[in-house]
This record gives sequence, structure tokens and C-alpha cells, in this order.
Amino acid sequence: MELAYYSDYAVRLVNTEEPARNKDSLTSVEAVRELFGTSSQAARRATDSDVTRFRSVRGRLRAVFAAADAGEETQAVDLLNSLLLEFPVSPQISGHDYRDEDGRPKWHMHLADHPSNATAGYAAIAAMGLAFHLTEHGVDRLGLCQATPCRNAYLDTSTNRSRRYCSDRCATRANVAAYRARKRLETERPASTGRTADASQETTLSTER
Repeated sequence: MELAYYSDYAVRLVNTEEPARNKDSLTSVEAVRELFGTSSQAARRATDSDVTRFRSVRGRLRAVFAAADAGEETQAVDLLNSLLLEFPVSPQISGHDYRDEDGRPKWHMHLADHPSNATAGYAAIAAMGLAFHLTEHGVDRLGLCQATPCRNAYLDTSTNRSRRYCSDRCATRANVAAYRARKRLETERPASTGRTADASQETTLSTER
């Protein structure tokens, strides 16, 4: 498993909340367990107490994305470093579940956590994954969706650093809104121009008199 994969942990957690819509899906221990995906062993450690702790980590991770989105590179790194210090992990070489054509293990790096609770384990993996993504691709690859009122977090993996939306759905919605805004301007402009021309003509006639 590539270390960059773990950055998705951060995105999944941040996007459990939509502040502009006043929505929050992180309301139960079951919701916490779902964030772990196929890592059922780690999910089983989750308790009701982790709901509040997960929300706290979520806010700190969103702050990293917000700083990066605003171009505050140093602030984004400082915020992420504080998470890395608080929630450390132990990188290990692993070969489980991956075999080559000869049946030998495909050795890869794995993040082994030794947490006191489910939140500490998830936060450690999310922060480390995000750190690998940031140092490999750049701070400007972390963003918040530009489609109002979404603001979901995303990781830009485009070749030309052009991503601005968290999903195709938001991109389409933003494009449609921009198109309609242009059409409104085009409709209003002739009427406005006509009124201006009439006013100019009246001024000219008054001067001639």
C-alpha cells in the first residue's frame, strides 16, 4: 500500500461536515467506524467517546486545507506538524495481501499505529498520509471546493494543478451557474445600452434647443 493512499483518510474525515449547509454526518460511533473503511480491526476500537475526539481532529485537519487553499503555505505546514507530533506512527515494511507472479510478497511501506484509542490511530494515519502528499506534490495540491456552498476538501492530482472542485457534480454545478450568470448579463446589457442611448439623445436635443 502506497503511503499517499493514507491522505484519503484526512479527506474522508474533513468531508463528514458541511459547515455552510449546517450538516454533520459524524454523529455516532457507527459513523466513526465507517471512516476506517476495510480496516475493521481498527474500527472495532471505536467507542462513543471517539465521536467528540474525531470532531476535534476534523476541525484541525480542515484548518490545514483552509490554510493551503488560502495560499498560507507555512501555516498549513505548521498546523500539520502539530498533528504529526501529537499523533505519531511507526513506518514498517509489510508484505501482507500483496503477491507478485512468483507468489513472493510485494514489499511496501505500511503505517503501523499503536494508539490508546481509535481517534489517535486514525489521526496518526490521516496526518502522515497528508504529510506525504504535501511534501510529494506541494501545498497547493490541497484545496477546498470552490462551488458555493460546498467547501469540501480535496487533493489535486491533476497534471496541470487545475482542480478547483471536489467532484464532477460540483464542477458541473459551478459551470452551469457561471453560464447562467453570463446569459443574464447578455440579456441585461442591450436594455441598459438602449436606455443610455435614449438618455444621450435627450441630452443632445435639450442642448440644441
